[in-house]
Amino acid sequence: MSGDATTQHARGGPRPSRGTRGTPQPRPGIPLSSGGSVWGDSSRAEEALALASTGRPRNVILFVGDGLGEDEITIARNYLRGADGRLVLDRFLFTGTVTNYSVVPGDPTRHNYVTDSAAAATAWATGVKTYNGAIGVDAFGAPVPTLVELAGQRGMATGLVTTEELCDPTPAAMAAHVADRSGRGPDTMERCRAQAAENGGPGSIVEQLVRTRPDVLLGGGGQYFRQTVRAGEFQGRTVLDQAAAAGYRLVTTAAGLAAADAGGPLLGLFGDGALARAWVGPKARTDRGPAAVCRVNPDLPADQPTLARMTARALDILDERAEGRGFLLQVEAGLIDTASHDGDPCGMISEVAAFDEALAVGLQWAEEHGETLVLVTADHGHSAQIVPVDVESPGATTMLLAHDGEPMLINYATNLPGEILVHTGAQVRVAAHGPSAAAVLGLGDQTDLFRLITGMWEEKDAHAEV
Repeated sequence: MSGDATTQHARGGPRPSRGTRGTPQPRPGIPLSSGGSVWGDSSRAEEALALASTGRPRNVILFVGDGLGEDEITIARNYLRGADGRLVLDRFLFTGTVTNYSVVPGDPTRHNYVTDSAAAATAWATGVKTYNGAIGVDAFGAPVPTLVELAGQRGMATGLVTTEELCDPTPAAMAAHVADRSGRGPDTMERCRAQAAENGGPGSIVEQLVRTRPDVLLGGGGQYFRQTVRAGEFQGRTVLDQAAAAGYRLVTTAAGLAAADAGGPLLGLFGDGALARAWVGPKARTDRGPAAVCRVNPDLPADQPTLARMTARALDILDERAEGRGFLLQVEAGLIDTASHDGDPCGMISEVAAFDEALAVGLQWAEEHGETLVLVTADHGHSAQIVPVDVESPGATTMLLAHDGEPMLINYATNLPGEILVHTGAQVRVAAHGPSAAAVLGLGDQTDLFRLITGMWEEKDAHAEV
């Protein structure tokens, strides 16, 4: 890895020469791209169409980039591969976009044009629009069935994988129901009193995750699982105790994950909070610094599994536990969002690289096993923009050297300098590969992902009855 900068380029200073190679290479094994455009490749188009028409899938893998808007994709592509390079994400032939607005509490006819992760995840997990902060409930606060719950009722295996906390909105909305996303553990239920176990409710997000019992739970958030249950059968004991009683085996390291088998449900907790960002570098600031490159996070835990390794292990375990009935797996790259909130482009880019690696694992698994639909989307866009290098921005900026050695100025202006940066309301990408992938074309809404998946299940059931 290179150091923090390869040049002292700043406004008015010398530009870095073409061909400069200061960009760090991803960790070994990350297949970022096969390169080149897919346009005009009729053989690939025919192959994809043939695959898309091979009936209804038995398995569904849903990849979610939290905060992965088109700006974030472009920034990562430029840095990792160059403007003429391609990510694995770019190789999908069936693509479209989805709208992602939320609604007003108590009035789903009124729109909120900038969603948060909770309302967005609830939209595709339940098919229902809700208000910002809501997890698995409608605009009136009533719980609605989720994809993981519905899949479990069908006898399918289910899994949730994330680099964020397992009680973060994207995994939580698949298997829990609380009025506010802050109700992560028994000690944080102030805004979710009706759901608190001591008030006769179903408990916090982590308590509900364990009760819903996905076959695989991998991510961070260990601090919430160590909190004490306040009522019911496990009163006075921790949520980890509750998980053990539900049959979960706990792993906390990459080695433990690699050694885990499919003998029972698996709970992987690889940090008290979110997992660590793989790369570090200059954060956005109002006084523009020199063009820089990213470097490996010196505090990256050696025993932290990559998103790709978590994905690969989850797929193998789910396939074995499904016993032919099929599975539903959601994989989230959650640190795109948190890095973007912080104006940290290197953290964001490294998470897109990790997401692309995991996506390659999922696609390869689908190709080898068949009958698997791979879906890719995001919950919302975020705060980064590529702007001309000589612009006088009213916001904070960071200058990075892209893959081709050219400076790339990244602007952050979705809030005042020094404040946390916020989401944007633009539609986001959706892509698909495999059986039924041809349904993903043009403009849809996040709720259409729920309808797509459940519609396939209904058609599969109807065909089986004939």
